[in-house]
Amino acid sequence: MENPRAAVVMRHVSRTYGDPANPVHALRDVSVDIRSREFTAVMGPSGSGKSTLMNVMAGLDEADSGQIWLDQTPIVGLGDTARTILRRTHVGFVFQSFNLIPTLTAEENIHLPFVLAGHTPDAAQRAWISHLIGSLGLRDRLGHRPAELSGGQQQRVAIVRALAGRPTIILADEPTGALDTRTGREVLSLLTTSAREYGQGIAMVTHDPVAASYADRILVLADGRIVGEYRGLNPRQISDLLINLQGVAA
Repeated sequence: MENPRAAVVMRHVSRTYGDPANPVHALRDVSVDIRSREFTAVMGPSGSGKSTLMNVMAGLDEADSGQIWLDQTPIVGLGDTARTILRRTHVGFVFQSFNLIPTLTAEENIHLPFVLAGHTPDAAQRAWISHLIGSLGLRDRLGHRPAELSGGQQQRVAIVRALAGRPTIILADEPTGALDTRTGREVLSLLTTSAREYGQGIAMVTHDPVAASYADRILVLADGRIVGEYRGLNPRQISDLLINLQGVAA
C-alpha cells in the first residue's frame, strides 16, 4: 500500500457487469486514495460508476482486477466472512433512506451494529456514543421509534450509528437527498466535523452542488473513470462543471 495515512487505497481497479459479449464497464482502471480527516464528494452522471466505486471500496462488491486496501488491509480476494468482519469494524454507512429499523428505538438502532457483532460496548465506547448523542441533540429522543422522529432526527440517529464504532471511513450515499435545506446543511456540517475532528475519511456520493461544496475535494466520474479532481469550488462552479461534463458526454 502506498499511502499509510489513507483510509482506503484503490489501485488500477476495474469492475465489469453483464454479458461478456456486451459488457458494462462500471469502473475502468481507477486509482484513488480516500484519506483520513478528509471529506471527499463523488459526483458524475447517472451510470458513471459512483455506486460501484462505493461498493467495491466497502468490500460489498468484488473488483475484477486491481488492488484495494481498507485501513491497510487488502480486501481483493478476501473471503466473505473476513470481509464482513473488516467492514463491520472499519466502515460506517449513511444512506438517503436512513435505513433505521422501524420497530427499534433510536437508542436500539444506534447500538444495533454492536448487537449484530455480538459485542457489548466498553466504558470508552459508551462514553463516545454518549458524546455523539449529546452533540447531535438526540438525548431526549432515544426512546422514540423512527416514525416518531423528523427526517433530520432520523438522519442524525443514522450518523451516530455510523460513527459509534469509530470506523476508518464513512460512506454516505445522497445523505441529504430526503432532507429539507436547513437540516441537510446540519448533516453536511456533521460530516465535515466527522472528518476534521473525529478523524474519519468521508466519501459521499451526491448530485447536489451545494452538498458537494462542503467537501474538501470533489472526484468526478464519467464512464467508469475518474475524469477530474477539484478543490475549493463553490456550488455555481460545481454546477457548471457537471453541466459541461454532461454536454461532453452527450
